[in-house]
Amino acid sequence: MYIRLSGVLTETGVITAWPDLVGKSVANRTKELFVRDKKLFLRIESSVIKNELMLMRSQIIEKINNEAKSVLVEEIIFL
Repeated sequence: MYIRLSGVLTETGVITAWPDLVGKSVANRTKELFVRDKKLFLRIESSVIKNELMLMRSQIIEKINNEAKSVLVEEIIFL
């Protein structure tokens, strides 16, 4: 499911893998998602889920970077 380049999760792979990383219910409420300059930008339609993700920020970043086997994301920005 993950898009990998040389066995490593890529920025595009983060977008593809988003439902696996956070679950389908959260992924279905994600309206915009992209990675730029080691920042993951998210637009979430539910304020409750957005708040939950804000609290889980460090765990999400750690999960992405572990899958990537490198520092792909350093920060999450909510739009």
